[in-house]
Amino acid sequence: MKTSLIIVESPTKVKTIKKFLSSKYKVEATMGHIRDLPKSQLGIDTENNFEPKYITIRGKGQVLEKLKKEAKNSEKIFLATDPDREGEAISWHLSKALNMKSEDVYRVEFNEITKTAVQNAIKNPREINMDLVDAQQARRVLDRLVGYKISPLLWKKIKKGLSAGRVQSVAVKLICDREKEIKSFVPKEYWNLLAKLFQFKSNKLLDAKFYGKNNKKAEINSEAEMQEILQDLEDKEYIVRKVKRGEKKKNAPLPFTTSSLQIDAYKKLGFSTKKTMVIAQQLYEGLSIKGEGDVGLVSYIRTDSIRISEEAKNEAKKLIVNEFGEEYYRRSYVKPKSSNKIQDAHEAIRPTSAVRTPNNIIDSLSKDQFRLYKLIWERFIASQMQPALYDTVNIDISAGEYVFKATGNSLKFHGFLKIYKEGKDEKEDSVVLPDIDEGEILKLKKLIPSQHFTEPPLRYTEATLVKILEEKGIGRPSTYAPTISTILARGYIIKEKKFLVPTELGITVTDLLVEYFKDIINVEFTAGMEKELDDVAEGEKEWIDLIKRFYPPFEAVLKKAEESIGKIKIEDEVSDEICELCGRNMVIKMGRFGKFLACPGFPDCKNTKPILKTIGIKCPICKGDLVVRKTKKRRLFYGCSNYPKCEFVTWDEPTKESCPKCGDILVKKGKGKNLTYKCINEKCDYERKEKN
Repeated sequence: MKTSLIIVESPTKVKTIKKFLSSKYKVEATMGHIRDLPKSQLGIDTENNFEPKYITIRGKGQVLEKLKKEAKNSEKIFLATDPDREGEAISWHLSKALNMKSEDVYRVEFNEITKTAVQNAIKNPREINMDLVDAQQARRVLDRLVGYKISPLLWKKIKKGLSAGRVQSVAVKLICDREKEIKSFVPKEYWNLLAKLFQFKSNKLLDAKFYGKNNKKAEINSEAEMQEILQDLEDKEYIVRKVKRGEKKKNAPLPFTTSSLQIDAYKKLGFSTKKTMVIAQQLYEGLSIKGEGDVGLVSYIRTDSIRISEEAKNEAKKLIVNEFGEEYYRRSYVKPKSSNKIQDAHEAIRPTSAVRTPNNIIDSLSKDQFRLYKLIWERFIASQMQPALYDTVNIDISAGEYVFKATGNSLKFHGFLKIYKEGKDEKEDSVVLPDIDEGEILKLKKLIPSQHFTEPPLRYTEATLVKILEEKGIGRPSTYAPTISTILARGYIIKEKKFLVPTELGITVTDLLVEYFKDIINVEFTAGMEKELDDVAEGEKEWIDLIKRFYPPFEAVLKKAEESIGKIKIEDEVSDEICELCGRNMVIKMGRFGKFLACPGFPDCKNTKPILKTIGIKCPICKGDLVVRKTKKRRLFYGCSNYPKCEFVTWDEPTKESCPKCGDILVKKGKGKNLTYKCINEKCDYERKEKN
C-alpha cells in the first residue's frame, strides 16, 4: 500500500506532525526554500515581462533529490508549508521542482500544529492560490530590482559591502529623520504650579494643579509670568466650585499580532525583535511537553489579524469563568476599524490550548520560552475578559480668577487587569481624593512652582520603530525583525543602550538615496507599494503590470544617478587618543561590533583599540580609571584603563561606595531580591543584602 507524503518547511514540524497521523503518511521537510533567484546575478529578464530565473538553492540538491524519490513512491503529495504568502510561494516552487501536475497538488495549511488542526487540514486540501504566489513573486522581483540595481551604485560611489532595499532604506531614513529632529530641536520653557490644599472635614491634604484663568486653560511660559500669578494668588480663598464624579472604562488589549508581540516582548521582556521571532517560531513548531510529547504551543506567528476562532474563545471562556467568575468574561466585543487590508486567513497569535497554562508546562520550557509563552497566554486570556472599571472624580477649585484642578481615580473592578498589565498600567497607581462637596473652602498649605523645558523626541527603539513601520504601512509583519537585523549588520545604525542611532555611513547613504531616488526611498511610495501587493494577493491586480509601471522610471533615475554622483568619501571622526606606535591622532571607525579606534596611517600602521567607557571609579590597585570591557562573546566585565601594566579585572559591577570595614570598593552581585553588595577585597568578609 502506497503512503502519502506531507512536505513541510521545518524538521521540527516533522517531529510534531508525525505523532498526529497514521503510518500511511510520511512527513519530510524542505529545510526552508528550495528555489530562489541566483545570488550572483539579477536573475530577472527585464526585456521579457520580468521573467524570474529560479534556480535550486546551493546545498538543497540532496534535499530535493530525496523529496523527488519520496514523491515518486507516494500516492498523494500534500504541500503543508506555512499559511502565508511566502509559504504559498514555497509550495508553488515545490510543485515545479517536483514536476507535479496542477491536479495532483494538494495544498494544506494549518494555523496551529495540533492534532485537530493537522487532521482537518489533510481532510480539506485545496489548490495553490496563485494570487498569493504572484503577490510574493512581485515583492521578490521588486526587492531584487531595487537591491541589485542600487547596491552596486553605492559600492562604486561610497564603498563595497553596502546595500539598499525598498523597506530597509526607508527604515534607516526614519531613524535619520528622527536624529535630525533631535539636533534641530529648540527647547521651550514652561512652568507648572502645584497647590497643596488642606480639607478640614477629613483632615487630609490634596494636590491641585494650576489650570488657567477665568475658566480658560493657560500656559505659564516664564518665571516673570509665574511671579505675577503667585503675587495675584496672595491671600486668595480656595473654593471648590465643581465636583464631577464618574466612571472610567479601560478596555482589554487585543490579542497579539506579529508587530504587537514584538513590541510587548521588547518592553516587558527586553527581547530584540529577532529573538522574539526565533523563540515564537519554536513555540509554534512544537516542543516536547511532559505528559503530551511534541506539540505546537501557539498559533501561527506571522499575522496581522486579530481574529480568534470560536473554539478558542469557548475554551478561554471556561477558564475565565472557572478561575475568576462569570462577571470577568467579556460577552460582547466591538471590533476596531482598520483602513488597511489584513491577512485574515489565519488568526491572531494565541495559545493552541487555553487550559495549557504557563505554570503547568514551565518544566518543559527554557526560561525565555516560558517568558514568551506566558506573555502570549496572558494577553490572549486578557483579550477575552471584561474591561477594568475605575471610579473617577474631577474637582475644579477657584482662587480669585485662577482655576486649579484635582483629579482622582480608584479601581473598583479589575477586569482583565487580574491577569495582564501593560507597562503604563503597572505604573498607574490609584489617586484617592477625600470626599469633597461643592462650596467647601480649602486652606492653602503651600504653592510649589517648578520650571521645565520641552524635551526633543526620543530616538527609536526596536519597539517604537516596529510600531511606526506598522502605522505607516511599511513592510509586512514578517519583515520587521530581518529589516532591523540587516541595517544593524550593514553599520547604517548602531544601538546606544536601547536606542537606534544612525551612523555617519547611514546618514550619508540615506542622503544620497533621498536626493537621487526620492520617489522610491520614501514612506508614501513604500506604503503604497504594500497596498498594491495586497491588491495582487486579492486578485485585483496583475503582478507584471505592477512591475511594468515601476521599472521604466526607476531605470531612468538610476541612469541619471550613475552619471551625476561623484565619488563620496566619508571622513572619519578624529579622537584625542594618540597612536602609541606612530603618534597620529586615532580616528573612530565603525566595525561589526560597533565603534573602535584605528590609526589613520593604515596600512603602514595597523594599530587599533577599543573605545573605553569609564565608570567614574578608580582602580583599587593603581588608581587608574576603571572601564567597561567586552569579551569576544560580548560579555561585559570591568578592568583598569592602564592594562596591560595593571591587570585588575572583575565580572561584578563596581560601585562608588567604599567598604566600611577595609575601605576598598564594593561591587554588586546578583539582581533584584538577590542583590548583594560585597567587598572586592577577598581577604575582607564584608557583605550587605540590598533592602527591597
